[in-house]
Amino acid sequence: MSLVERAINKMRGSQAATTAAGERAIGTLVSTGAAHGATPNVSPGEPPVPSRIIKIDQNALRAEGLLPPKHQERLIARQYRQIKRPLLARLQERMAANRRSGHTVMLASAIAGEGKTFTSFNLAFSLAREKDLRVVLVDADAPKAHISRLLGVADQPGLLDVLKNPALDVESVILGTDVPNLLVLPAGTRTDDATELFSSERMREVIARLGERDRQRVVLFDSPPLLVTTEAQVLAQVAGEVVVVVRADKTPRPAVLEALEHLDKDRPVSLVLNQTTFDGQIDDYPEYGHAAGEPSDANK
Repeated sequence: MSLVERAINKMRGSQAATTAAGERAIGTLVSTGAAHGATPNVSPGEPPVPSRIIKIDQNALRAEGLLPPKHQERLIARQYRQIKRPLLARLQERMAANRRSGHTVMLASAIAGEGKTFTSFNLAFSLAREKDLRVVLVDADAPKAHISRLLGVADQPGLLDVLKNPALDVESVILGTDVPNLLVLPAGTRTDDATELFSSERMREVIARLGERDRQRVVLFDSPPLLVTTEAQVLAQVAGEVVVVVRADKTPRPAVLEALEHLDKDRPVSLVLNQTTFDGQIDDYPEYGHAAGEPSDANK
């Protein structure tokens, strides 16, 4: 069994409170009394400060298989550093050039069950550890709203509400978290015209707004599978870059090729191979750069 498979399956089976969809609730929304739709206070030169915070239960995330278990944290963190370095280089190049949607990355897969949500959480956590970035994880999976349900904010206004209502400021529905530099934008109220909303000029305005209010923001869109919904195909047309998660030894090669056909040939596309077989021998070496017994920071 691969490292990621063990990370996904390690702690399943423990009992916990569930959401209405039968999933473990891993987040608690703490309200500070600000009304929905109210724009957060913004000091000159400072990024907006969310008025509502999600307390994320990282132990529950591990139990759900969405973060690695404690004994594999260092190894998985190292793997996600390797994933994010070239991604960051391209992001920073686009952001420096002020390219439209340059600050956005869409996380997708060809079909369901590829480990996209695992990748979304771990990439978001890894990017949030950067010293000069703030990350907004957007639940753009309109049909499923998986991340919103997991975090216990499925009933909160979000992206779809902002797209439907031009008077609603996107900043007012962004939620802070107790993870430094990580914010969340819920999916919002489910609607049958999500595809049309994602393809609208309003969507482009919202994406631009997310970058204008904070020049150090990276926006990650967690999307539905490319071959399952039209929402994903439309979202790929407005994202600055697309990362496609492929599950090793499971995803049919024709499905991957078909999914890639739905993407703009001129848009940067990366592939993350998930659940690859790896013997883990690198973890048997002493932590590089630290003497035996010397403390190290596994969360960089």
